[in-house]
Amino acid sequence: MPNSTPFSLYNGIHATVMGLGRFGGGVAATRFLAQHGANVTVTDLRNAESLHDSLAALRDIPLTRLALGGHPEDVLDDCQLLIVNPAVPPDHPLVALARSRRIEVTTEIELFLRHNPASVIAVTGSNGKSTTTALIHHLLTHAYPDFEGRIWLGGNIGISLLDQLKSIQKQDIVVLELSSFQLTLLAEKRFRPNIAVLTNYSPNHLDWHGSEANYRKAKQSIFDAQTPDDAAVFPDDTDSHDDSNKPQWRIRAGSMRFGLTDHGDDGSFLEGGTLILRNQSLEDAIRLTVPLQLPGRHNQLNIAAAACAAWLAGADSTKFSNALQSFRPLPHRLQLVVEKSGRQFWNDSIATTPESAIMALHVFPGRIILLAGGYDKGQDLAEFAAEIRRNASAVILMGQTAGKLHELLTNGTNDLQIRIATDFREAFRCAVAFSQQGDIVLLSPGCASYGWFQDFRERGDIFSALARDWSPDK
Repeated sequence: MPNSTPFSLYNGIHATVMGLGRFGGGVAATRFLAQHGANVTVTDLRNAESLHDSLAALRDIPLTRLALGGHPEDVLDDCQLLIVNPAVPPDHPLVALARSRRIEVTTEIELFLRHNPASVIAVTGSNGKSTTTALIHHLLTHAYPDFEGRIWLGGNIGISLLDQLKSIQKQDIVVLELSSFQLTLLAEKRFRPNIAVLTNYSPNHLDWHGSEANYRKAKQSIFDAQTPDDAAVFPDDTDSHDDSNKPQWRIRAGSMRFGLTDHGDDGSFLEGGTLILRNQSLEDAIRLTVPLQLPGRHNQLNIAAAACAAWLAGADSTKFSNALQSFRPLPHRLQLVVEKSGRQFWNDSIATTPESAIMALHVFPGRIILLAGGYDKGQDLAEFAAEIRRNASAVILMGQTAGKLHELLTNGTNDLQIRIATDFREAFRCAVAFSQQGDIVLLSPGCASYGWFQDFRERGDIFSALARDWSPDK
């Protein structure tokens, strides 16, 4: 998006931030608008205690009004700009009311993009988008030594770049993770990334989007405003045996596929320890060692996608293998927490979809004691249950989906040990009770965390703390 709107645009306007949140976006938008002269009202469903850290970050910011515990309609009085937290559904009554009053509705990420002068690499997908985004940033930082600009990381990964706008220059590169929530509103603004990356696709967040068609439309929008001068990086599905479920993406930019088998297309293919990068007449083939901290087929795909985007942006592919060795996985993403008494405890709390949890189940060859289940987003859990039966020795079920998963898992004969837990500490105790030396105790729920936890981070943090504190003598 062009850097055509001056910051003075916000001087004197009345803006409402709907959904302060706890991870920076709402705080960043509030600070940005207030610091540029706007009269800012903040509203959130949570109370002050739940938002303690976010409110503390705004102590030096003069707010026009703070409305907590709900979203009263009068927060739109005199409002000219409504900044909506991505978690707020598009059909929320307050959002609908704002639109009916012709109030501009936007998001923190769009505020950033409307002023951002740098080129953008945008990453979305149903699974793996955070790791792929971080990998792109890492490869650009460590395998592009002659780059004259700076590499910035932000978006849904939990980093707002609004407060860095005055430092970002035209020659820089911004790497953004974007959720389907964020893309839904960005589609209205015709967001056009220079390089768009789709890691994969499977139905998700149907409770928020209302239908799979709407969810898929949000993912498609990352490509919609691109031109032939841009690049679209998306999965190579030619190895799939189920043609009926292959998504077809409308691509106007240069098409770049990624995968683990080279079929001769343009793109990035990690096959047998060789990374092949191809774009029309240009081709690189390099030996690449996948680091131990990125286990599993899904991480090989993340590497292929990230390498493609970084290469297109100008990074030196001969430095990729060495650069990957220093990459550290993000917290809660198939993270080895501790090894005790012959048991490994792995935190994969970010696995909020059945597909991502299935990927984790395929990583480990030995006995797996799985903690699964959580908030019900309306996803089909049948395949997840089948993979649990095939790959786990025991499973402890949690949250809203526990009953549904239990029914699926007991529909047939198998030797799987199953337990339904009433809280997370009980789930952990059951998991270690089922375990023995040589086992993997794996938190990979396949469902969202809401209900028992505020978010997947809290779930992963508690699991990690329990694992570090556990001993067989307790």
